[in-house]
Amino acid sequence: MGIMGEERMLVRGALVAAGAGEVFETLNPATEEVLGVVADGAPADMDAAIAAARHAFDTTGWATDHAFRARCLRQLQAALERHADELRTLTIAEVGAPRFLTSGPQLEAPIADLGWIASLLESYEWRRDLGEATSFGITSRRWVLKEAVGVVGAITPWNFPNQINLAKVGPALAAGNTVVLKPAPDTPWCATVLGRIAAEETDLPPGVFNVVTSSDHLVGAMLAKDPRVDLVSFTGSTATGRAVMADAASTLTKVFLELGGKSAALVLDDHDDVAGAAAATGFAACTHAGQGCAITTRLVLPRRRFDEGVEAAAAAMAAIGLGDPDDAGTVCGPVISARQRERIEEHLRAAEQDGARFATGGGRPADRDRGFWIEPTLVVGVDNTARIAQEEVFGPVLVAIPHDGDDDAVRIANESPYGLSGAVWGSPERAWDAARQVRTGTLAVNGAIWYGGDVPFGGYKQSGLGREMGVEGFEEYLETKSVAEPA
Repeated sequence: MGIMGEERMLVRGALVAAGAGEVFETLNPATEEVLGVVADGAPADMDAAIAAARHAFDTTGWATDHAFRARCLRQLQAALERHADELRTLTIAEVGAPRFLTSGPQLEAPIADLGWIASLLESYEWRRDLGEATSFGITSRRWVLKEAVGVVGAITPWNFPNQINLAKVGPALAAGNTVVLKPAPDTPWCATVLGRIAAEETDLPPGVFNVVTSSDHLVGAMLAKDPRVDLVSFTGSTATGRAVMADAASTLTKVFLELGGKSAALVLDDHDDVAGAAAATGFAACTHAGQGCAITTRLVLPRRRFDEGVEAAAAAMAAIGLGDPDDAGTVCGPVISARQRERIEEHLRAAEQDGARFATGGGRPADRDRGFWIEPTLVVGVDNTARIAQEEVFGPVLVAIPHDGDDDAVRIANESPYGLSGAVWGSPERAWDAARQVRTGTLAVNGAIWYGGDVPFGGYKQSGLGREMGVEGFEEYLETKSVAEPA
């Protein structure tokens, strides 16, 4: 099937070119092939989208018509399902996502989650009765109302664009908000095709959902500074998250931030299969070339079995290797861009300067001269204070660190500015005890998987503010109003 990209943005219900007629290219990261172009929006285009969203929220019944919103979300889900093959082809080509992941979080799972959020919208308690109370001699009946925040600015990254676009847009629309989506310039078509499908195959009113693409990150930054925007929902790096928060402070705009991670997989010394846990962690670190904020990228092994764990992880990562994202058996494809590859290489050079060695990998593959490729790499020989163990790399890079018991393993996990995710392997009682002590927003025990549309996702510390997905994620897009009437 051919790749069906969309060059146009969505503003006020119409598919439009950038006001100045400018475009920029989108690339296939596996081949460096130019897939096509997309509108290169300017500040005037973002201004028009914000105005459209503001108008739609202020002048239509979108925020109060729960049944209509649920119908539109189900229309969108059905339309995306009809276009699943087209979207799969697009996602593999534009994102470099391995085909197998499109059956899960890269495509099919977030589409299915739209049905869950529509059902939540229909069953949610929008008005809660607190009963009667007497104050100052007046007896009143009290109510708590849940209402839409207003205009939501959604700024999304390139690594899992379908999942993150829908994890923001779906709940925000379900809650009654209007939305301006600004996707990463590396993966614009995943957003513009979503806009086209929404415009042509749903009853979403004009201005309720808008998509603005731009090669200029400052165009997205307008969402955090504009007083017409009531909430900014941002997923990306911690450094950019700080900038979003600082921009939003000028108008006290609410923010949701899902930021970086340097998650640890703790293998306790009573775990029966240290090699198996280490190999599973190596597999995770290679998935989608390590381009996932919640991937466990520190492998914390019992010192007395450290060599055993390193050998297993290195063997697993070497066996995974690199592959064509369109191949159903590929786990590790390319990274998104030349710039990202250079960042990873700089981290690896810094690790060597810190005394690290590579148990496998360590650079570009010799047999690939086109595309943005980095070998799956296992770093050993450093402790948890090394830069490679503290900073997010966002590539297929795992660092192995020894521990001296459960308390030490937990200390290493928590000795990080981040707190997004993690894993613990061990006997159930000890694994649960460690899991309770690790300061992260999500955590897997003995290989279980926490991911799901009904599971709140977010982090502690510098991994962000608030939660995405689940009931908690839905409620990020709501305001609370208390009302009293005479009893």
